[in-house]
Order: sequence, then C-alpha cells, then structure tokens
Amino acid sequence: MKLLVVGVSLFLSLSTLAEAGGAPPPRMPSPEGQQLQNPPETTVRPAGKQEVFVMPSGNIGCVYTPAGGTPVYQPADGGPELACDIVTPHYVRATMGRTGAAMLDHAVGDPSCCSSGPVLDYGQSWVRGPFSCASERTGLSCRRDDGHSFLLSRAQVSAD
Repeated sequence: MKLLVVGVSLFLSLSTLAEAGGAPPPRMPSPEGQQLQNPPETTVRPAGKQEVFVMPSGNIGCVYTPAGGTPVYQPADGGPELACDIVTPHYVRATMGRTGAAMLDHAVGDPSCCSSGPVLDYGQSWVRGPFSCASERTGLSCRRDDGHSFLLSRAQVSAD
C-alpha cells in the first residue's frame, strides 16, 4: 500500500510539472511583506549609428562604424572602423580599424557598394573619429590620425 501511495504522489508531482512547462511555480513574496530584490543593474552601452557616403561618380562608397559598433555589426577591434569599396576597375574593399595598417580585400564576399548618398563632392573632406577622407576627381584618400591610410582610384588602389 505504501508503494502505491508513493507512486501516486510521484505521478501527481510529475504531471503538475509537465503542465507548468517543466518550470517550478513562481516564487511569491512572503506574507511578512518582504520587498523583492531588484535585479542587478546591467550596463548597456548605447549602440552607435553607421554613417555612409559615396563619391559623385558612384564608383566608391564608404561606411563608418563608430566605437562600440551598432546593434547588428561589431568591428573586430571594437571600432571605430572605416570601410570603403571601389567597384571598378576591380571590386576592392579598404578597411581601417582603431589600430594597425589599413587592409585591402580583393575577394570581397559581400559586395554591396554603393548607396545613393549622401555624396561627398569633389574637393570636400569628411572627418569622423580618428579618420579623415578627401574626395578628389582622381579618387578618395582616407587617413587615420596615426598616419595609416588608403587610396582608392581607378588608376591605383593602395593601403599602408
């Protein structure tokens, strides 16, 4: 008889857990009026917003990602990051992160250049974070404060 009572009790306990999705019932505050503890605070770093610009020719386009990245993209070194694509004569992406030399990628897996604007007219400059770019009829040159740079033009693609 004891075995039957234990078996029925176990069955009822398991069926109650199954109905609750396997989760135990929520804890209720004690009748003594104890306050619930606040969950620990989490520091959420506000995500930045990417900024884009294109050359008047439509052949070169850039995306600037601020330090900390965005909700959907985090630069490998935490940012900031400047990535510019040139379409012709060959599709190439030049990228500069927070540190190190500018890099050229001749085998871009996600070619996505170029948006329709805003346009960085010839003779104008663009500056964000440690990066600055100059738009000329002959191409786009971008530099980071420490001297590393890249040049994208139909005649030449280089980075250092």
